[in-house]
Amino acid sequence: MNKKFKINKNIKKGHVMRVRTRDFIYTKDDLFFASTNYIHPEDRFISFLRYIPDENGDREKDGKKYSKVTSEEAYNYLRENYPEYLYFCDISQVEMMGVPKDKIEKIIKPEERLSEIRKNETKNSSQNQLIEKLLKVADFFHYKAGIAYENLGISGSILPNLQKNTVSDIDFVVYGLENHRKAMKTFNEFKDVEVEIKIDSDESNLDEPSKDSETQIEIKNITLNPIKDEYWEKIYNKRMKDSSLTKEEFCWYENRKNNRGIIEGTLFDILATRNWDEIEGKWGNTRYEPVGIAKVETTVENAIASFDNPATYNVKDLKVLEVDSGDESLISEVSEISSFTHTYAGQAIEGEKIIAKGKVERVIKENEESYRLIVGTTRESIGEYIKLKKIPLNQN
Repeated sequence: MNKKFKINKNIKKGHVMRVRTRDFIYTKDDLFFASTNYIHPEDRFISFLRYIPDENGDREKDGKKYSKVTSEEAYNYLRENYPEYLYFCDISQVEMMGVPKDKIEKIIKPEERLSEIRKNETKNSSQNQLIEKLLKVADFFHYKAGIAYENLGISGSILPNLQKNTVSDIDFVVYGLENHRKAMKTFNEFKDVEVEIKIDSDESNLDEPSKDSETQIEIKNITLNPIKDEYWEKIYNKRMKDSSLTKEEFCWYENRKNNRGIIEGTLFDILATRNWDEIEGKWGNTRYEPVGIAKVETTVENAIASFDNPATYNVKDLKVLEVDSGDESLISEVSEISSFTHTYAGQAIEGEKIIAKGKVERVIKENEESYRLIVGTTRESIGEYIKLKKIPLNQN
């Protein structure tokens, strides 16, 4: 058993397991999954396979090697080795990945992992540059944006301790949609500005502070930069697996989002996850049925949840441009566009006209029926996108 992580208390008998978006699940089959949902069925947690054991892998943990897998590789690997992690979802009417509850070894939570790192580094610094950068990002959003440490976390490869210290990004998590907006606004305000942060020893010490010791002040100078130059190419090549957006277009969108930046040469994302009191609904209350695949033009009416997972845009005045499959009369009823890939999170704001292509679904909730268009049915989002009808970049 991996001694670096404590088994989550929720796994103990008598406790209810709770998993939300960006939590990781380590299974009894030595697999690492990332949760992609807030709401789950009774017998399993909806999640995507991220890392598999591989003797030739480029990541190492406790003497064992692992590899990161794409969506296609993940499905193929599970079909060949662990088909019990695949199931046909009667809600969405598609094959999905999900970790059966009896397969769970550990639930690894971003907020707990960050707290663990802060505690360990306070006691005995690892001198790990990636971890030092992560802590600077956390301190920046705590002190400059006023967000409690308990509402901050770390996901991605650092969460299961499978990071590659010289190349891994920082997938920084902010809990609460309002907190996330505050974080992006603060980042935008202080881009390229060196800020001095004074950290008192009582706050950095997560154990009970000694009453006999004097409070000491640690000073950190932190600069968060916008992404530019060669980093755009790295991100573009990592995120874009088709020609839906040119590199120039991709950069234009990302520049105005304020949800991604650089700290001392390392990329970081500011990811939104709902607080527990913001999560509503129950598995099975809402059902989804496939309608077809289409390209539409529409106007964004509400983008308040455009950085959530899924990123959601309420739309109006929709016009169907192309129908690859399905009934056009039903597709024309689409009132929501959702993206499960954060490439298209925050892509548009209220009042903007957009072009979107993806899978259309009928949404059935109790006695109500509506339609939505989904972008990101795979992690790579091949042939699916959200973009402005008229991007200023292309205007003469």
